[in-house]
Amino acid sequence: MQTATSKASLSVANSAAPYGLRVVENCADCSARQKTLFCRMSVETMRELNMIRQTALYPASAVLFVEGEMPRGLFVLCSGEAKLTAGSKQGEAIILRLVEAGELLGLSSLIAGSSYAATAETLTPAQVAFIPARKFQRFLRTHPDVALRVAEHLSMELHKSWEQARLLALAPSTRSKLAQLLLEWANEHGKTEEEGVCVPFHMTHEEIGRIIGASRETVSRLLSDFKRRRLIRVKGSSVYLVPEELRAAAI
Repeated sequence: MQTATSKASLSVANSAAPYGLRVVENCADCSARQKTLFCRMSVETMRELNMIRQTALYPASAVLFVEGEMPRGLFVLCSGEAKLTAGSKQGEAIILRLVEAGELLGLSSLIAGSSYAATAETLTPAQVAFIPARKFQRFLRTHPDVALRVAEHLSMELHKSWEQARLLALAPSTRSKLAQLLLEWANEHGKTEEEGVCVPFHMTHEEIGRIIGASRETVSRLLSDFKRRRLIRVKGSSVYLVPEELRAAAI
């Protein structure tokens, strides 16, 4: 696979952005800044960060870096969604976790000076900022508040890894794993509407299977059963559910 940093970057110098994205040209002006761990910095610090970042727009399924590659810098997901996937020599793959807007990609590998343990790929069109390794390391040394945000982000990554391990190891059945995954998405991304909690649904059945350790066929069968029992309702690229009903009926 060709990594994103080896591709020609797409300029974001104007506001007529492709992929339907709303381009953020200045970190200090980003409306989502206060909602994310890494970006909650002073305006002056964000202004300095803005001077050392390189920004590009990518379509869905763009590879940002590949498992085993040595990090050359830090990626910041300004908008969109991405996934981290680890593979085996036999060609099998598992999705380690999903990455949301405002999160960092490749942080632990950059700090440790080790190769990437996973492949990062966009799930949706995304705006991604790249900060070269040396510039980020100098920035980190001169800004204690940034070091605190880095520590918080690493802690968050560890917590999400524990949650993923708990889901795979302790859920009593594949049905329970899928239900818990939908409930987790509803809690993190859902919007309460008259029909229930609306959850964006950007993943294929195969990708969902790679999160919970199941085949595409099993995921399709279970989702059909959830729909038949009216535990979920699919509408376009969204899923509607009532958390209490799904939690009680799908275990």
